[in-house]
Amino acid sequence: MGISKTFPAVVLTGCSSSLLLLSVPAMAEPSVATSELETIVVTGTAGPLTIGESLSSVTVIRAEDIQQRNPAEMQDLLVGQPGIDVISNGSFGKNTSVYTRGTGSDSTIFMIDGVRLRSATSGGAPWQFVPVELMERIEIVRGPRSSLYGADAVGGVVQAFTVDPQPGQRGWIEAAGGNFNTQRYNAGVALSSGNTRMSLNGLFKDSDGAPIVEDGDDRGYRNGAGVARLTHEFDSGGEAALVFLESTGNTEFEGGETDFTVRTAGFRLDTPVSDYWRSSVQFSEARDEQDTIASFGASTFNTLARTGRWENTLTMDVHEWVIGAELQDESVESTTTFDEQSRSNSALFSQLRLHFGPTDLQLSLRGDDNEAYGKNETGGIAIGHSFDYAHRVRASYGTAFRAPTFNDLYYPTETYASGNSYTGNPNLKPEKSDAYEIGVSGSYNHWFWDLALYQMDIENLIELHFDVPTLTLSPANVSEARIRGAELAAGLNLDQWRLATALTYTDPRDTETDNRLRRRSDRALRVDVDRTINQWILGATYRAQGERYDDAANTKKLAGYATLDLRASWAFARNWSTRLTLANVFDREYATAQRFSGAKYIAAGRTGMLSVRYDFQ
Repeated sequence: MGISKTFPAVVLTGCSSSLLLLSVPAMAEPSVATSELETIVVTGTAGPLTIGESLSSVTVIRAEDIQQRNPAEMQDLLVGQPGIDVISNGSFGKNTSVYTRGTGSDSTIFMIDGVRLRSATSGGAPWQFVPVELMERIEIVRGPRSSLYGADAVGGVVQAFTVDPQPGQRGWIEAAGGNFNTQRYNAGVALSSGNTRMSLNGLFKDSDGAPIVEDGDDRGYRNGAGVARLTHEFDSGGEAALVFLESTGNTEFEGGETDFTVRTAGFRLDTPVSDYWRSSVQFSEARDEQDTIASFGASTFNTLARTGRWENTLTMDVHEWVIGAELQDESVESTTTFDEQSRSNSALFSQLRLHFGPTDLQLSLRGDDNEAYGKNETGGIAIGHSFDYAHRVRASYGTAFRAPTFNDLYYPTETYASGNSYTGNPNLKPEKSDAYEIGVSGSYNHWFWDLALYQMDIENLIELHFDVPTLTLSPANVSEARIRGAELAAGLNLDQWRLATALTYTDPRDTETDNRLRRRSDRALRVDVDRTINQWILGATYRAQGERYDDAANTKKLAGYATLDLRASWAFARNWSTRLTLANVFDREYATAQRFSGAKYIAAGRTGMLSVRYDFQ
């Protein structure tokens, strides 16, 4: 997305690690507590490891969690998770930003099945356009990961995995309806023959929407999406996998509407070269296309990223060494003529994973060379030690960088009626960070807990700078930031009860002014509880967020809020089930952002949805 015309008023890594999950057998997880440290994740390291072995702060949202919570949008799953803050310009497909550990929306990498998705112009991911109904698992890794993923993995990485039917699952069909004249239909089918399996999943939803500002009109949303997957396992132990997702639709906002298309495609070929050497090659493509018609004019911002990656994993007894290379090209097509419309990046990376009994050590290093902003080297070191079967401590240090976007570097000079101008700054340097973390966790028969403390120092922070003599606003490396925080997560699974809690404290500060960074809340609480009673599952989610400021000067305060969601599901017949969800039961009005005019973007009030589903066996 480009600059608004109202502006003058102001996991193997990447594709391979996540696609490798396709070859990891799905395991029953009857207990979130017992399996917590043993849950396989692929986003935190160069290859699949358990949460405990990853030496990272990780949250996994499983398929059963997504099904039971029946979220309307991706943000419903993310709000209040440890270290995660979500900002939205209203409900039903409106612009959404995800802040991880106090960093900006363009400092969190978002991937779908290993393919990175973002706008090369704005830098953020189109979270609001991703169909959460077609996702079956989400991994949230907090902390710097540039030594694995390159630019922008300053705060962390969020990776979503699309629905992947397992053997025995033939498909499903579901229909749902709710207030705001909301309708949703989705279906899927799975086929297999020998070592080859294929699945197709589709979704359509439409809503009149709700007002996104006080006394405003309803702003609707329409979305059609599909996922296609083809996997073949070779007798040699290798595998080829192709995954494709497309999401298209329309969303309305104050003063206009946007037609959007989000598309990701990834192909991976993984093969064993010898008993000690495994090699994989992968190619991916991601598109973010938005056509906007608004009161200030029409605009088109289409961005495309193509990536090729080659990785090799060498096994040495219980130790592993990963080495590889990556090439990426980004391009922009727009009604705005950028000074440069493409750039390429090449990288070499390596990770060494060492296991010494109860102690694990990881070393990672990556070098990126970008034709736009030059060379950047990042690295990380992490150590973990298990005192016994239940208790583990970890410590890590890592560097990361955020790349300036096409808007930051190449946006052409525009002069407005007020006499002010905006222009890009081709001399920008990437933001750079150093992060320290220490964590300790416990996992028992029926419950677990995890505590993490961290500090992040960021220099060359890119912010908008106004030059008074020329009346020109442009991005500049003008600030430094220090972010400190603590995260506590815990879970319980006992006698048909499931409980998950997360408590977050974040102190993101501009070190020069000591002001809190814009739009960051300093504290959050989330509690999810579910109870199984025969064929029923009853549940609730409580979320609370602290106050935040909508400006860097900390003069425009947005109040904190708390909401309660209720849900119930009933397996009323063989292969049949129904679900009822009530979000924001007490109809709280709250906002996490506001317009340049000062009007607050408000979330929808009480929302209800009833669905019926049939599973083919």
